[in-house]
Amino acid sequence: MTTAQPYLLASDDTRFPPVQRAHESGLLAIGGDLRPERLRAAYAQGIFPWYSAGAPLLWWAPDPRCVFDTASTRPHRRFARTLRALPWTLSVDRAFDQVIAACAAPRAGQRGTWITPAMRRAYVHLHQLGHAHSFEVWDDAQLVGGLYGVASGGMFSGESMFSARSGGSKVALYAACRALAAWSMPLLDAQVANAHTLALGAIEMPRADFIHALQGLASVPSPVDWDAALPLRHAAALVA
Repeated sequence: MTTAQPYLLASDDTRFPPVQRAHESGLLAIGGDLRPERLRAAYAQGIFPWYSAGAPLLWWAPDPRCVFDTASTRPHRRFARTLRALPWTLSVDRAFDQVIAACAAPRAGQRGTWITPAMRRAYVHLHQLGHAHSFEVWDDAQLVGGLYGVASGGMFSGESMFSARSGGSKVALYAACRALAAWSMPLLDAQVANAHTLALGAIEMPRADFIHALQGLASVPSPVDWDAALPLRHAAALVA
């Protein structure tokens, strides 16, 4: 693994260096912009932006990579019992703007958010173009949880999730995994592992293995008609 300086991106070029050039921290490149062409090129190569307001635009390709195996990720027994009793319903791409706004809101104990206004605008634009998508959890007409990310062929890269009620983000995650598995999308990229994602069933994958899987998945047409992806259904179906 190299400890070379991050690559400086030109504003008029959407190409990235090979992910193997990333610093041991996972930082690969600095600069560029968030136009759709660059974002799509990044995700198709296993690269994602992550930076703070006022800081330079940073691009990452960490090793190892945190992923969910969509076919095997299921709610644990105790949470499954809770799901069976919940009146919540699930949808896809019904409220992308609301989901990303809720994900961008500062969390308890945090001073700010990495989902800057520029990031929000970029991903909303990507959604309008049909490449970014959201999974929503509802209690009647109230949005109580959600997750959004980017689709690259047969790969889905999760960006962030939120809970307005206890368990809302977990339901959104399990709904996403259940739907993605049904659509023959075997991995949900969670980027960098933490205690929460590992407790939910994520695994760590060597970057080389992740990139190999991504190259095959991102090169195929999307297996999903996102406009008709998932009708409104009950959360209890996740444990059916």
